[in-house]
Amino acid sequence: MLKEQLDKIMRPKSIAVIGASTKPATIGSELMQRLRDYKFNGNIYPINPKGGVIEGFQAYTNVLEVSGDIDFAIIIIPQKFVLETLDQCNQKGIKGICIISAGFKEAGAKGAQAEKDLLAKLNEYGMRCVGPNCLGVLNTHPDIRMDATFAEALPERGNIGFVSQSGALGGGILNILKDLNVGFAQFISIGNQADINAETAMEYWENDDDVQQILLYMESIANPANFRKLATKISKKKPILALKAGRSAAGASAASSHTGSLAGADKAANALLMQSGVIREYSLKNLFDTAKVFSNCPIPKGDRVAIITNSGGPGIMATDAVCEYGLQMAQISDATKDKLISFLPAAASVKNPIDMIASAPIDHYKQTLETVIADENVDMIMVIYLPFMGLKDIDVAKAVMEIKNLYPEKPVLGVFMTTSSFFTEISNMEVNMPFFMYAEEAADGLKRLNQQRLWVERPEGKILSYNVDKAKAEKIIKQSISEGRDQLTTLESIDVLDAYGIRACKYGLATTKEQAVRVADSIGYPVVMKMTSKTTSHKTDVGGVVVNIKSVEQLAEEYDALMVRLEKAGCLEGLEGVIIQEMVKGSREMVCGIATDPQYGPMMMFGLGGVFIEVMKDVTFRIAPLTDVDAMDMIKSVKAYKLLQGARGTKPAQIEQIQETLLRLSQLVSDFKFIDELDINPLLISEANGEGIAVDGRIKVRMPEAKEAMGCSCGCSSCGCH
Repeated sequence: MLKEQLDKIMRPKSIAVIGASTKPATIGSELMQRLRDYKFNGNIYPINPKGGVIEGFQAYTNVLEVSGDIDFAIIIIPQKFVLETLDQCNQKGIKGICIISAGFKEAGAKGAQAEKDLLAKLNEYGMRCVGPNCLGVLNTHPDIRMDATFAEALPERGNIGFVSQSGALGGGILNILKDLNVGFAQFISIGNQADINAETAMEYWENDDDVQQILLYMESIANPANFRKLATKISKKKPILALKAGRSAAGASAASSHTGSLAGADKAANALLMQSGVIREYSLKNLFDTAKVFSNCPIPKGDRVAIITNSGGPGIMATDAVCEYGLQMAQISDATKDKLISFLPAAASVKNPIDMIASAPIDHYKQTLETVIADENVDMIMVIYLPFMGLKDIDVAKAVMEIKNLYPEKPVLGVFMTTSSFFTEISNMEVNMPFFMYAEEAADGLKRLNQQRLWVERPEGKILSYNVDKAKAEKIIKQSISEGRDQLTTLESIDVLDAYGIRACKYGLATTKEQAVRVADSIGYPVVMKMTSKTTSHKTDVGGVVVNIKSVEQLAEEYDALMVRLEKAGCLEGLEGVIIQEMVKGSREMVCGIATDPQYGPMMMFGLGGVFIEVMKDVTFRIAPLTDVDAMDMIKSVKAYKLLQGARGTKPAQIEQIQETLLRLSQLVSDFKFIDELDINPLLISEANGEGIAVDGRIKVRMPEAKEAMGCSCGCSSCGCH
């Protein structure tokens, strides 16, 4: 269905340009010129109230005058005439629309209403629409040859499907494709994305063999859940690269929890893209450098890199870059070394990096590459050239590409440290491998190739469901809401975690010193005593936590001292009592948490915890719900993972049990979508058995949503909802 709909736009047999013009330097004139000059393989019908001839084509006063069928209408007229023009398009049976015209939601409240009316009419007529407020679309396939944009330069043919939320940026890129040494298969400027957005384009290109990689420039993601679903599937088939603009974290400081303050808007976008298999770039240069690599390189079978160079220094720097990007330097086989020795000079080094020395002629480049590319221990190759001995850069490039053409199954990247004129000349040639000025750029490309390989090989993952006491958790949360509290007490928070099977310290509540002693006796010393309050959340700030209490006498003394501290701090009001917990021994403190992004929804956090969590910031985020693979990725992606593996003689942590903790938290926030923030800090790793144990917990809800979900319409305790 989608293919048939978008084919009317991207593969039309006939186009009506509504607003075509003979007036120079207008969009209506420029777009007509592009369609003509790029030699569109179909019928073009200019529409202008004056009729006549425009760019050599017979013009019509409206679409109803055209005798033939029309697949696609490009609208370039003032906003106030767009809706009535759609009526005419509907009468004509036109189903593909692109609205270049501006003046819609980007222009304020009145424009936003006009866009609403536009979308309603599109839905009523069963039309699909690119825009409004966009640059247009293009398809470079030889059977189509449609440049329906008003960029200055005609497009370069390639294998990239590019979606741009910014029309001006898209136009700028189209103008420099030749310099970038990449080409587009198709391009869609989505503009205000009233109908067609990045997700629509990705789905359309999923099974299009002409589009072998997808590039996205996005300022927002309209439907994160749908984006994740589509991108996760499509990125297994072809690379998706994204430049996501708008990386500021304004508003994060307003969050009161550790998880909230560490989250921020861009971390949510980053987590979403990572979980979806999308390769994120942070600059246009990096976006198109990576695109150039994927355009000319197959996905490697592994991460082992061989470096061929005619200079030792750049070879060493390239080795550093390869290793820093987490790739391996290939172990060159003895047979390959023997063959290299047979033709390279004695001063050459046949270890990796392979240094042919400065006097290396073109034949040595060819023979060395041909020998190394055949080595089964090598997955990817970087060829470095520096100008020596009168050797011409373009001749070396041609020789290397000649060998690459014979062995297309392995990625080969060129690093040519030469003048800019070389890259200009290369941009005018048909190439079968990417060329860079510096080794670090090439190493980054190798890293991206390997990243795609790992993603394709990555198991799909499952969202697991555990047996939990949802009713108990619901009752606890409902009680807090009925009392008008959006933040659960420490005791309530731990009780909710316990209801969801998350391992917490053995604990009990005491409201008197005598009760505290009885609870401690039942648990066994040593114990921890901590306040639990309806008004004070950060207990350590007021001295509300006492650890390693070893006896009844010490507990009594510490209880009295705690009450004195709380009275001085004005914290007795709202005090529920004290929680007595088992004292778990462990020096490794982790953190688990949930923070909610207004657009992306609940995010899971995991990392190094304790009092220095905001200082070290060794944490990672993923969007809920988590799969089992997501949860394990989170654990392994933080630097503190080495501590969990059992560094410096400590007992290895129960990694699968920590994974289960994250998955149970994910289930909790899926069941109670109004949970705004949640912290388990610390999740203490037991010295005894490596178990991850929740020592403390904190849960905060979004009150309006929570009331609605729980059926509580007021904030009083007498409403009967508890």
